[in-house]
Amino acid sequence: MKIVPATLHGGRKRVPVRLVYDVTQQRRSHSQVIRDGRPFRMAVIGSGPAGFYSAYKVMQGIPNACVDMYEHLPVPFGLVRYGVAPDHPEVKNCEEKFTEVASSSNFNFIGNVKVGQDIALKSFTHHYDALLFAYGASKDRKLGIPGEDELGGIYSARGFVGWYNGLPEFSNLAPRLDLSDTAVVIGQGNVAMDVARTLLKDVDALRQTDISEQALTALSKSKVKRVRIVGRRGPMQLACTIKEVRELMRLPSIAFDPINPNLLPQDISNLPRTAKRMTKLLKEDLSISAANAQKSWAFDFLLSPNRFLSGSDAGSSYLGSVEFAQTKIIGTDLFDPRAKVENTADCESISASLAFRSVGYQSEGLPGMSELGIDFDETRGIINNDYYGRLISPSKKTDLTRPVPGMYCAGWVKRGPTGVIANTMEDSFATAEAIVADWSNKAPFLGGGNGWDGMKRELARKGLRIVSWEDWLKIDSAEKARGKYVGKIREKFTNPKDMLKILD
Repeated sequence: MKIVPATLHGGRKRVPVRLVYDVTQQRRSHSQVIRDGRPFRMAVIGSGPAGFYSAYKVMQGIPNACVDMYEHLPVPFGLVRYGVAPDHPEVKNCEEKFTEVASSSNFNFIGNVKVGQDIALKSFTHHYDALLFAYGASKDRKLGIPGEDELGGIYSARGFVGWYNGLPEFSNLAPRLDLSDTAVVIGQGNVAMDVARTLLKDVDALRQTDISEQALTALSKSKVKRVRIVGRRGPMQLACTIKEVRELMRLPSIAFDPINPNLLPQDISNLPRTAKRMTKLLKEDLSISAANAQKSWAFDFLLSPNRFLSGSDAGSSYLGSVEFAQTKIIGTDLFDPRAKVENTADCESISASLAFRSVGYQSEGLPGMSELGIDFDETRGIINNDYYGRLISPSKKTDLTRPVPGMYCAGWVKRGPTGVIANTMEDSFATAEAIVADWSNKAPFLGGGNGWDGMKRELARKGLRIVSWEDWLKIDSAEKARGKYVGKIREKFTNPKDMLKILD
């Protein structure tokens, strides 16, 4: 069998690896790759964009393929439902395609099932030809600095976004937006910009979105008037998109602090198109002055967080300020988009009782992975794969790296938590194409079986309340009805128990 040349996907670098199939493994699996007229069956763990886009492409590429999608919540769509900003409804249009995929008679949605807890990962190998991991990133990266875990008023951007989007995990977050007129956002990616925009935007502009009612209540009482978005590098290394910057700069009655011109190139004629557009935008002279604005925001560059400090009151358990080390660009090119920085001996502090860390998300491994020979990289937060989405693990007998037959990954658990939904679509299509090619080329897969018909007997013995796609449509209708009552698109249930009550 011909193996496609592969590279180990490790986020930013692609490290060439050598792949090998054990001959005995091929012989043992030969009967498995003879299809005998039965359909290809694949289980997908995760119901976000990576799972749905992969399912769509596999069902398109393999005739009569059957896909069963497992989700730990009773509701689908993952990051689209719980990660997209409420004032970006157009980004959620992909749900229409996902609904189209789910309407196929060859597709099953199996919600309210925690893989690795409610059902052992190993069980999937007895019932499916392939297993696709597409469950995204379930935790956020920490700064690892003093005061981060001890002081109140410090929140993760992931938690804040989940809270205002109605994610059950963060329904009780209750951020104290009434304690400070200044908020510090550490990180300058798209999520950081979403946090800043939500804090600054007129709350009335959010009332007809699907933002949670408890978030609307808290934002209407917020005392935040100024947001400072802090990054370790300079403006030419910004991690956010032009669209996010432009949207924040165009908010009515919101002032933007001018950027130090020394941090921007004077001549932009030779810059690449994207860098040229960003620089031109950052140099804009906005007419709203701080004196005439209701609120304001700023980019703070070349600052690395050192520690969180408590307030001046004796024994205060709440944040009072954030201390930063000033950084400098390594080398002479301040405008190199790949430039790195190093800390200097100089420090500065920003007074604030509210701070958000937004330095990235991270995936976690699932219980039972090691038993199946799945190599999860705890440091990078990805499943080691060959860049095309095939899982790989080191051979015990040689220094070669072998594929794990029938197992694949897509999305953030494949490449790390980077990019937008369009990037996830491309990435997921690549994994799906690898699955289709392997099936066509009679590569080794899992043992096959009856898919959901076999799995549901195991789950029935555990007494779980399984949520089907038809059940989700009932929850969906109930949420829209709740929203209509208060003049919104929808009002999400923030407790899985309330979701399940709709089905009783």
